[in-house]
Amino acid sequence: MISSRGDRLFAIIGLGNPGKAYANTRHNVGFNAIDLLASRNNIKINKIKFKSVCGEGIIAGKKVLLMKPHTYMNNSGMAVLDLYNFYKLPTENIIVVVDDIDIEFGTIRIKKKGSAGSHNGLKSIIYHLQTENFPRIKIGIGNKKEGQDLADFVLSQFTKDERVDIDQAIEKAALAVETILQYDIDKAMNEFNRRENKPRN
Repeated sequence: MISSRGDRLFAIIGLGNPGKAYANTRHNVGFNAIDLLASRNNIKINKIKFKSVCGEGIIAGKKVLLMKPHTYMNNSGMAVLDLYNFYKLPTENIIVVVDDIDIEFGTIRIKKKGSAGSHNGLKSIIYHLQTENFPRIKIGIGNKKEGQDLADFVLSQFTKDERVDIDQAIEKAALAVETILQYDIDKAMNEFNRRENKPRN
């Protein structure tokens, strides 16, 4: 069991919605990134805690808690607040992996802090933590067509062609987390926020 002091613990939180109906939808790329991190680092995501399914382990020599909130997206902050209150973590150690409709499809963007934009999961976390000062890794999922409902879009599946590029973006997000843990967020931002981050055509 990881110490509740939380001085060296990093919480990696992927946002999404629980249940088979939402699996592999655009809104669930955060969950997908957590699953990939778990697989790459031999961490089992099988504990129920903090209104989430979690797994504890070591990545790049750092103690980590991988976490997929099961509160549904719009209440993600409830789970993050439970974690925050238990471990007394500095918010800089809470890294959120999240879908984004505003950045280019198939790219990722790392930010040290900032507003939620249009994302209700981030809005919930900011509301419950009462701060915007936590890192997030955004995965570009594309944007809705004119006249399309945003909720319908983010809960839709990727096309077969899109899946190739989005899987690459999810892998880059996992690599970005590992880079933050091994080095620091500045190195990760320098490496992954470049324009070459674009998917192949």
